[in-house]
Amino acid sequence: MRKTTRAALLCVAAALSLTACAAGKGGGSNSGAAAAPGKDDKITLTVWSNYSDREYEEVTKALNSFKKKYPNIEIKHEGAQDDDKITAGIRSGNPPDVAMSFTTDNIGSFCSTGAFQELKPYIDRDKPPMDQINEAVRSYTEYKGNRCAMPMLTDIYGLYFNTDMLSAAGLTKPPSTISELLDYAKKTTKKAADGSIEVAGFLPTMMFYNNRPQIWAPFFGAEWDKDGKSALASSPGWTEMFKFQKDLVDFYGYDALERFRAGLGQEYSADHAFHQGKIAMMMDGEYRTAFLKAQAPNIKFGTAPFPVLDSKKSELQGVGFTTGTIMGIPKGAKNPGAAWELIKHMTFDKETIVSLANGIKNVPSTKESLSDPNLQVDEQFKTFIDLAKSGKLKGNPVTPIGDAHIKAVGDYATEWQSGKSTDLAAGLKGVDQQIDDQIAKAGK
Repeated sequence: MRKTTRAALLCVAAALSLTACAAGKGGGSNSGAAAAPGKDDKITLTVWSNYSDREYEEVTKALNSFKKKYPNIEIKHEGAQDDDKITAGIRSGNPPDVAMSFTTDNIGSFCSTGAFQELKPYIDRDKPPMDQINEAVRSYTEYKGNRCAMPMLTDIYGLYFNTDMLSAAGLTKPPSTISELLDYAKKTTKKAADGSIEVAGFLPTMMFYNNRPQIWAPFFGAEWDKDGKSALASSPGWTEMFKFQKDLVDFYGYDALERFRAGLGQEYSADHAFHQGKIAMMMDGEYRTAFLKAQAPNIKFGTAPFPVLDSKKSELQGVGFTTGTIMGIPKGAKNPGAAWELIKHMTFDKETIVSLANGIKNVPSTKESLSDPNLQVDEQFKTFIDLAKSGKLKGNPVTPIGDAHIKAVGDYATEWQSGKSTDLAAGLKGVDQQIDDQIAKAGK
């Protein structure tokens, strides 16, 4: 369930229009709630997701638990379907009944264009327990009051650290502030005689692995917008974030850091840098616990809330970033009523949620499932469960331009870290203008 990096995303706002989405059959956003299927109705529901391998099997098992309620409904689960393929299916008039997206970046586009049908009529009719879903998760499944998706489990991000490496450096506990993270990163870094990096204490490179602006922002108190405008230049947290990155880049040397990074393994392979002992600390989601135990059982690691900006420690301590898989009924779905019943089941059925969370090691998406005694919680996973219960989760910023605002920040971060840009204030103002221009052009 890798929401931030696995899929190659389109800016769906540019790819979809309400007219383009109108092809196909099924209830639209203004047609009200389609009737639920009868117990004896024989229907095949097509579900698209981007799951593969072990995770695909676990999700298929969870989807088939729906047959306890509707034994005559068959589930056709097709994996390896990213947002690009979902978009193409909608535009061609051949969408699935249920679309699962790994990213929340495009929720603004899905909702505002009508690509995903509005769910309010179903919620008003059936009155599911929406208060079971925490506020941050509710926020990334709707756009400007239009709920067009529901969550299926969540990801929460925190700090991973190699306990042997910290111990060898005389460090007995994980860092809790950004200044400590900088200090720890330097102490756990190992360089060869020629200055090349053998082990990096912490990689500051933006857009590499889970070094993503939207994931980092909450820990610096960085705000995305104010009064409807992009506000990176006026939010001190962004300046502090970029200064931290540059301090660490300068410690390594930009060229040396780039050579080191070029030799690191892919994020979801056994050659991942943390799996190979090439980095001492990193930002990652709870799902990494399962990857480490399966692919690198000899690595001794701990987890903790990610360090926060020193000047806002009392305010930010315990904050966490969350995102997750989202489920929607695409425009033109052939069986919208049955699709809603399946989505409702996957969102609120506690037994299904807990079983799937145990299977793919994601955080449950309802409050009652977080405390269910059948949820398997070890020491490393408990960090993320505690963050989920903290009431201090922050979700993805939702815009009508997909992930274009995130890309704009990432592109500028590369210029800043490489030294091509030396005026941070002016650079952030430029990013603000770029984001505002793109949103204005989207007209949503």
